[in-house]
Amino acid sequence: MGSDQDGIASRSVGTLAVVATYAIFAGLWILFSDQLLGLFVADHEQFVRASMVKGWAFVAVTALLLYGLVARLVGHIDAAHGRQLEADRQKNQAMLLLAAISGSSTDAIFAKDTDGRYLIINAAACGFVGKSPGEIIGKDDRAIFPPEQAEMLIAINRQIVADGRQTTAEEELDTPEGRRTFLATKGPLRDEAGRIFGTFGISRDITRRKQAEHELRIAATAFESQLGMIITDSNEIILRVNQAFTDISGFAAADVLGKTPRVLKSGRHDATFYEGMWRVLDRDRFWQGEIWNRHKGGASTPVLMNISAVVDEAGNVTHYVGAFSDISQHKQAEETIHSLSYYDNLTRLPNRRRMMERLKHVLAVDSAHACHGAVLFIDLDDFSSLNDTRGHKIGDLALQEAASRIRACVPGDDNVARPGSDEFVVMLEGLSPEVDHAAIQAQEVAERVQAALRPPLDLVGEDYRCTASIGISLFRSSETTVDELMRQADAAMYQVKRLGRDRIHFFDAGMQGALEERIALETSLRKAVPGQLLLHYQPQIDDEGKVFGAEVLVRWQHPEKGLIPPAAFIPLAEESGLILPIGRWVLETACRSLHTWETSPATRHLLLSVNVSAVQFHQPDFVDQVLAVIDATGADPTRLKLELTESMLLENADKVIPGMAALKARGIRFSLDDFGTGFSSLSYLKRLPLNQLKIDQSFVRDVESDPNDAAIVRTIIALGQSLGLNVIAEGVETDGQRNFLAVHGCKQFQGYLFGRPVPVEEFEQMLGGWRSNSTSRPSAT
Repeated sequence: MGSDQDGIASRSVGTLAVVATYAIFAGLWILFSDQLLGLFVADHEQFVRASMVKGWAFVAVTALLLYGLVARLVGHIDAAHGRQLEADRQKNQAMLLLAAISGSSTDAIFAKDTDGRYLIINAAACGFVGKSPGEIIGKDDRAIFPPEQAEMLIAINRQIVADGRQTTAEEELDTPEGRRTFLATKGPLRDEAGRIFGTFGISRDITRRKQAEHELRIAATAFESQLGMIITDSNEIILRVNQAFTDISGFAAADVLGKTPRVLKSGRHDATFYEGMWRVLDRDRFWQGEIWNRHKGGASTPVLMNISAVVDEAGNVTHYVGAFSDISQHKQAEETIHSLSYYDNLTRLPNRRRMMERLKHVLAVDSAHACHGAVLFIDLDDFSSLNDTRGHKIGDLALQEAASRIRACVPGDDNVARPGSDEFVVMLEGLSPEVDHAAIQAQEVAERVQAALRPPLDLVGEDYRCTASIGISLFRSSETTVDELMRQADAAMYQVKRLGRDRIHFFDAGMQGALEERIALETSLRKAVPGQLLLHYQPQIDDEGKVFGAEVLVRWQHPEKGLIPPAAFIPLAEESGLILPIGRWVLETACRSLHTWETSPATRHLLLSVNVSAVQFHQPDFVDQVLAVIDATGADPTRLKLELTESMLLENADKVIPGMAALKARGIRFSLDDFGTGFSSLSYLKRLPLNQLKIDQSFVRDVESDPNDAAIVRTIIALGQSLGLNVIAEGVETDGQRNFLAVHGCKQFQGYLFGRPVPVEEFEQMLGGWRSNSTSRPSAT
């Protein structure tokens, strides 16, 4: 349009120049025509006629000039108008063509004039911005987008009009569906003469593509994580592995691509294992477990493996993705704790815990075969004098040699144990069904042990003669329990001591009095529940010296024998079933204390720990019982902590965990009591909804002098920290023990160093004398 106007102007200037020329000529004619006529016309009449002719000639010439001028101007105007009409026609054709193309496109297509006002916009673009064409045509971007984005788009439009260049760039715009990302191509609209009369835009929504790219970057980062990754197709052909796979397995990508994961088989799992794994994977599309893989160097590596099946929309498996981590250190820790917990560090014989488990096994096996078994309780005579005169190092050498000789006399593995000090236990199984013959077989083994111990022991160049007193208890599984069996064998051994040592003695009816006393104690206990029972409260201290809670410990106030500690009657209560009413009473009493404490600022923050036996927890309605007590007493469940034994949890983890989870959902906490005495598996420990680990006092007692106990304590503290659990040590009696525990990261303590178990009234008085933020303690009398 602008160039047409410029042409008309230039042509008008030319026309004016012609007119000026004619005007000059006409002026000269007027000025000099009379003189010229005078030269050629003599008389006046002729002159007049000549002047008239001159006038009419001038008029004619002027008319001709004006006609030529008008004709020229009209021609110029008609030509310009025709060109403008042609340009408009071209624009309209271009716009119609653009509209026709954009109507069927899923991309946003639009056109604007040079001022940024929309000329056309297709349905896809309207859909993106949530407006109709009528709300957009004739308006600029300020009517559609937020101010900041509108100004950006208007500036882009102006730049295109100014420089005439096409651009392609990503634009983030706010739409009714949220912020979207578009790939926008924009450029100038030109007519046939190359003149810019507007701009066009084609924008494609690439939001999903950008999200996919982002997810792919995340996936790529995750793939190169510390976990070994392996991807196979549906036929288990390995397609890709990451660097961590190579670091853990030793196999480079080139070693395994195109092969199957069978290249990693270590041979430590049988066909049944893999059948079970694939059965779960086919059913759940996921499998997790521990597996031993073959390292390229030939060794076996334990890993924790997760396998996921990738399925398409039809539910067909397209790929398998495996992720695994090296758990060698965890396995080594398990083995170390298992060894420290179940075996004597000096003699490498099973300790008391392991011995009790073996006895349970022996009872079960002999029950199936109706055979007798026997327990030989061996005590080295006068061994304490060797320690006193030669020292503990020489005593340790004697114990090691004695253990070696005893083990050589007994067939089978783990049938000789050292429960403590100078005592050994031999377990015999598969003896004759006939009691007399079984007794002879047991005595023969006992005699071999005595004979093996009698030769002098060479202790650093000096001989030491050792004798042994041996008590024997025969059994059939249906006739006794492990605890009764151990008490009988112990009683038989002490009978030997009374008779003169270096002898063998069987448990007999003469020892029945002790068993009768046990029966009498059980009868008294039945009468004692709950009238003669008391609860004592022992403080629990944090690393700043503050009392943060207490453990309730039951006592039996016997009318004749006085105060009886729990160790003397709790095992009897568990065997007889009396632990159920006792446990219920303890829980109710503790919860009433919690409710009472809520009224006082000095006590409302305290946690209260209650021991729960395996017999209690395995009741089908145990969870309901606990919640009923909470509701009845009005106690705050978040202040109640239940202490469960390790052996109870690990032996029945699958049954125990749901009950623990239900109680924890109400805010009740859980502590794993006597931790380290019955260790089974770290994999089970990770599954338990625990809040706290409690280090058993048997490890705390000698933590300063026994490297074995010190190693166990350090391991338990580190394990608790790695699992995010609080760790508390019980049985802390000296500052040295507390300092050792604190240095290695234990922050909670319980023991005589801080206070003995006392009645609740005395415990509450003791709290008043406790100074905050210090390690000073009230009297532990």
